[in-house]
Amino acid sequence: MKAYDVIVLGGGPGGYVSAIKAAQLGAKVALIEKEVVGGICLNHGCIPTKTLLKNAKVYKTVLHALDYGVVVDGNISFDWSLMLKRKNIVVKKLTMGVAGLLKKNGVETFIGLGKVLSANQVEVNGEVLETKNLVLATGASPIIPPIPGLKEAYENKIAVTSRELLQIENAPKSLVIIGGGVIGVEFATIFSSLGSKVTIIEKLDGILPMMDDDVRSAYAKILKREGIEIYADSEVKLVKGNEVTYVNQGNETKVIGDTILVSVGMRPNTNGLEALKLKMDRNAIETNEFMQTNVPNVYAIGDVNGKYMLAHVASAEGLVAAQHIMKQKASMRYDRVPNAVYGSPEIATVGLTEKEVKAKGLVYKVSTFPLLASGKAMADNEKDGFVKLIVSEKYKEILGAHILSYHASDLIAELGVTMELEGTAHEIAHTIHPHPTLSEIILEAAHGAVDLPIHI
Repeated sequence: MKAYDVIVLGGGPGGYVSAIKAAQLGAKVALIEKEVVGGICLNHGCIPTKTLLKNAKVYKTVLHALDYGVVVDGNISFDWSLMLKRKNIVVKKLTMGVAGLLKKNGVETFIGLGKVLSANQVEVNGEVLETKNLVLATGASPIIPPIPGLKEAYENKIAVTSRELLQIENAPKSLVIIGGGVIGVEFATIFSSLGSKVTIIEKLDGILPMMDDDVRSAYAKILKREGIEIYADSEVKLVKGNEVTYVNQGNETKVIGDTILVSVGMRPNTNGLEALKLKMDRNAIETNEFMQTNVPNVYAIGDVNGKYMLAHVASAEGLVAAQHIMKQKASMRYDRVPNAVYGSPEIATVGLTEKEVKAKGLVYKVSTFPLLASGKAMADNEKDGFVKLIVSEKYKEILGAHILSYHASDLIAELGVTMELEGTAHEIAHTIHPHPTLSEIILEAAHGAVDLPIHI
């Protein structure tokens, strides 16, 4: 019987990172993955959607080439099959890269469904493996809510989850999205850019309910300007074939879509873990700051612990788990987790929203700076959006940062580092930023937090 110091169950962005780090620290490690290393994020989520978003943006840019003085003579169209081909090539290269990294670091990989027999034994492909430590990284699966007719529509491939939508043979002429969260909004952007009629139905008071209200409001206006219909405070009551019936302000309305995307959330994958008798927090595995469960030497990272269903959080948790197993000092904190929505423009945030700051009773100041006042944004013809800094009134400590802008997901790291170093708006304002760059919008907002911005 093969024995290991660490067995990681699940090869997604949490699992494979944890396995590699544990191996780098000297552990004998096995990784068990039921499909392909990289998990949902790499194979069916983050990377495929970002690839398609880029495809769609290029198409949209070419359609508006004349705005840049570029004359395109002839018909402009897109080939969905070629877009999928490019997406698949990107995914394959990255999954091969992950497999190579695991091998290079000495991690033994088993492709098969792992069955947990105990905290020290896992069965895969008929073989029982022993371990001193077990890291659960089994991810999550899309929720199909109990809406009448939805299950039948899903079985008939009219309704799909994000995974199936990434493999659809033809881009739908009309797409109805149930759920206005991150996944729903990103797919709305992709297919709207390609000319599909897109409708979002959201049960809560607006799209992206976890984001800052100013960002949510501005972004909803941008999406509506692009022709995307958004119905908030709306509850889907019935799905009948391609027809979706929902209630908004007491009025029952029907909308038809070639395809229906179900994007209402994810449920942690905990089936097959019953033998461990884990302590649960609703549907998720409860963990502490070291990613430990209630069972000694058993850790849970990523979507399965339900804290933040984000790939980069899973990776960070994977590092913490590996380091803790190997007796190194490491712990997880969730108050500085960056989040991003890869639409057009993007949204990126870190820290508290203004609503959360108010709820905590903190004395604060808000500074905003619009892209319209940025020379680089104007040169790039990307004028939608703004940066919003929320700082403490006394010391100007960064409490929250929210960016609605192209490349927002790249810009947010500067603010995350500032918060990690317990820096303030003063440090940002005193940091010379290159000109002309988009990063200057953060500089200007910092000046506004301290005193007044320069260029507005």
